[in-house]
Amino acid sequence: MTEAELLAQPIEAYMNEQQQEFFRNLLQLQRAELQTRIDDEFAALREQEPSSDPADIGSAEEQRQWQLRVLEREKKLLDKIDEALERLARREYGWCRETGEPIGLRRLLLRPTATLCIEAKERQELRERHQRDV
Repeated sequence: MTEAELLAQPIEAYMNEQQQEFFRNLLQLQRAELQTRIDDEFAALREQEPSSDPADIGSAEEQRQWQLRVLEREKKLLDKIDEALERLARREYGWCRETGEPIGLRRLLLRPTATLCIEAKERQELRERHQRDV
């Protein structure tokens, strides 16, 4: 199924078997690509050669810290993808964790790991902003 075919389905078809399979395939593809990137980053970290020049050492350490931050962010995304695949297995995928309403196909296409509908996400962001301001 293509994105266009997915979006052309009637509202009543929301999260039917075809749509669940579409998102399962999408998430598995994203997971495989992400795992490859993580593996490549780890390999690059292991291949870094030590240097005796202080400027090179500082530059290499800055690069290493940047790579570690990228790996941490990608690991969090990998965890979110795994959680989304688990929700698919439990037939909870596509439904807002807060309201129980549909998250929506367009939102899931943009962010397949979404757990909140737009309205719930906006409320969450408002609460977070309020807590930061207090």
